[in-house]
Parts: sequence; structure tokens; C-alpha cells
Amino acid sequence: MARLFLGLAFVASGALLMNPAIGRSAPPNVVVILIDDVGWGEIGFQGNKQIPTPHMDSIAANGVRCTNGYVSGPYCSPTRAGLMTGRYQTRFGHEFNTITKGSGLSPKEITFADRMKAAGYTTAAIGKWHLGELPPFHPLQRGFDNFYGTLANTPFFHPTKFVDSRISPDVRPIEDNGFYTTEKYAERAVEFLEESKNKPFFLYLPFNAQHAPLQALPKYMSRFPNIADPKRKTFAAMMSALDDAVGRVLEKIRAIGQEENTLIFFTADNGGPTASTTSNNGPLRGFKATTWEGGVRVPTAIQWKGHIAAGQTYDHPIIQLDYLPTVMAAAGIPVQPQDKIEGVNLLPYLTGKDPGKPHETLYWRFGDQWAIRHGDFKLVVGRGGSGEPELYNLRNDLSESKNLASTDKEKVAELKNLWNKWDADNIPSASPKDDRVGTGAVKKARRRQNSKPSP
Repeated sequence: MARLFLGLAFVASGALLMNPAIGRSAPPNVVVILIDDVGWGEIGFQGNKQIPTPHMDSIAANGVRCTNGYVSGPYCSPTRAGLMTGRYQTRFGHEFNTITKGSGLSPKEITFADRMKAAGYTTAAIGKWHLGELPPFHPLQRGFDNFYGTLANTPFFHPTKFVDSRISPDVRPIEDNGFYTTEKYAERAVEFLEESKNKPFFLYLPFNAQHAPLQALPKYMSRFPNIADPKRKTFAAMMSALDDAVGRVLEKIRAIGQEENTLIFFTADNGGPTASTTSNNGPLRGFKATTWEGGVRVPTAIQWKGHIAAGQTYDHPIIQLDYLPTVMAAAGIPVQPQDKIEGVNLLPYLTGKDPGKPHETLYWRFGDQWAIRHGDFKLVVGRGGSGEPELYNLRNDLSESKNLASTDKEKVAELKNLWNKWDADNIPSASPKDDRVGTGAVKKARRRQNSKPSP
């Protein structure tokens, strides 16, 4: 049952709010902060006491922490495709990473930015795109007015595949030895917020932290003298830099007088790849690239001061597909049946107007791995498991350690039937031959599935 502390009720769906900067009614601004490969237990509001993250924690403190926040895939690009469309990415064949140059988010799909731009928002994507490298798939062709970042995974120093749309829509090299992506993304985000303070804005801010390679500046490394393991120390330094960057963005929103008129989402793209980066998924089984909880349950917080009461903990499952319809409702943008959006508007639930659940059922498919959560029960075929559907009661067994499949065959059949009906509307799963799934990094992670970061 959700522990929902009721406060200020949300304004009626579609209502416009007063923008003090321009002295007239305006729809709410929107900021989506997406962090990369961060484990479920790696942030202060998730219980991590080793790495201070006060700025990330403030989003949860000033809004709602969603303990059952999910993503629709356990991997970088599929999750982004779901977030950008509000639809399960398996509906349009975006099941795996788009690491080949000829692939990307289907041009047939209307994006989050397309909808916001059509509604009069100025739009920016700052950070790691990872939804296609050829020009037809670039952010500037998918509804964004501005793009500053990389088209795919990159080092933090001398990033590759980098685009600054203010200079050119083309990729350019970064020669600056002091260029560190986490800092530069925050810097550009602050500039965009200043530029856009007199009009409604949509800022999509997908940091590449904490994705490998682990790289950090000395000034952040020096904050953790008591961490002996070099890998863990670098991870902690990166997290500290990331928290500073988030803090700069939040501070700027306050400075331009837009805090109460800005709806902020904070989440991660998938679970942490513990073996390769030390990212801790807490009590959850599994890791990135698996359909266990450790692959698809992620840190999630939502803030909208004055509209969503502060200090909430919300326990019903939500998913990143919900962000788009939530924003559309807040901005008064109608949702049409032909949009086939599968997320739901969270605002009635987060404000207590609707005591029910946003979702009774959530689904996942990732090649030969799949899962369904229906109520408290989860049926899953996950990497490194038995190969047969395994049944868990997540209310009593968060770590997915007590397989109930042999003792509750009716529940297994019920959930498998529900999953089959959902899967019938997906594009058939293709082999991820151009992906990294099943390669050495994931195989190594499988062997070390229960490994823990250094204390």
C-alpha cells in the first residue's frame, strides 16, 4: 500500500500556471534527468551512506521517491526509446542497443520532444543520445531545437561522436584536455535554462555518468580518501561529480524563479553492471542486461513544488513510459487514441486524488529473457536462471530468491497467459547480433552476480 502523505492538490489537468518571469499564464516547464548504469542502491535517498548525493536526494525530499520505479528495458538504448515515446519499445522493434550506424529510433514514432515542441516549448537534449547516429536519427530531427552531447557511449574525456548544434549539426572532435562531460553537460544545461527562462522549456538531460569507462577528475577523487579500491574510488568520484552537476541545474531553476513551475523527473536507464563498475543494486537480484529486478528497477524521484507534496514515498509500481503522458496532462496536451501511448498520467496518483494503482501489470522482453509483474507477483526468465519461468512474490521476496513456480502453477499459467497476450502485439524479437548482450562483460557480471562493492 502506498504511503502517501497528502498535501497540496494538483491543479486540474491541463490548467495553466502563472509564470512570474513573464507575468502571464504558462504551462509548466519540464526537466528529465536520466543517469546511466547507476545501481538501485547507489544514491543517498536509496540508502547509500558511502557517497554523499545531497542534490539528487533533494529531488526526493522536495517531491516523491518511487520505491517501485521501473524502466521498460534493462539496457541503454531500449530504455531511451521507451522514454521518448511513452510506448513499450518492443512494439516498434527497438529491443536492443542501436550501436550500428544504420539504426535508430523509428522515424514513424512521435517523440516526447515532437509533442512538446508542437505545444510551444523550446526543447533541448544535453548528454548521451544513443537513439541513432545517422543524421535522420539525430535529436535535431526528432523534435529538439538544441543538442549538445554525444550520439552514443563515449569516454568522459575527449568524448567521441560529439555534437554542439550551436556550432554545427555535424560530429566534431573535442580537443580540450579539461573537457569532462559531466561538468560540461551541467554547464550547457545552465546556459539553456538562462536562455529559455521567459518561455516554457523542455530539458532532456541524459548524463553518461555512471557508464564505463570509469573516469574522474582528481578534485573529485580527493573527496574519497578512505576508499582503497581504485575502481570503487573512481566510481564514487564520478557520482560526486554527477551530484554537483545535478545541483547546478537545480540551483539555476531556482535562480530564474521557475522552481514551482518546473516538473522534474529523476531516474536511471537500467540497473548497474556491478562487476564492471561496482554499481550496487542493493538487495535486488541481477544487474544491467537482465530482467531480474536488478536490471529493470531503478532509482526514481519526481518533484513539482506546490503541486506534488514533498516528502512522499510512493510504493505502487510506475515505469518511465509514464513520464510522457504525465507531462502531457500537466501541459494540457491532449492524448489521442491513435498515439497508442502505454504509460499513464501519474499526477492523480501522486497527489492522492486516485488511491488506486497506476499499473496492475508491467511487462519486459529482452531477447530470450522476459518478465511480467502482476500485482506483487513476478514471473521471469532471467539471465543465469533456470531457463524456465520462475515465480516470485516481490512483497515478501524483493531479492527474487524463493521460486514459487512449483507450488503455484495456477499463478504461473495466469501470468504467462497475460504476458503472451501482451507479446502478441510486439514486433518479433530479432537476434541481438549487433549488440553487446552476452559478450564478455555481461558473462563476467553473471559470474559475479552476487558480488558487492568495496565498503
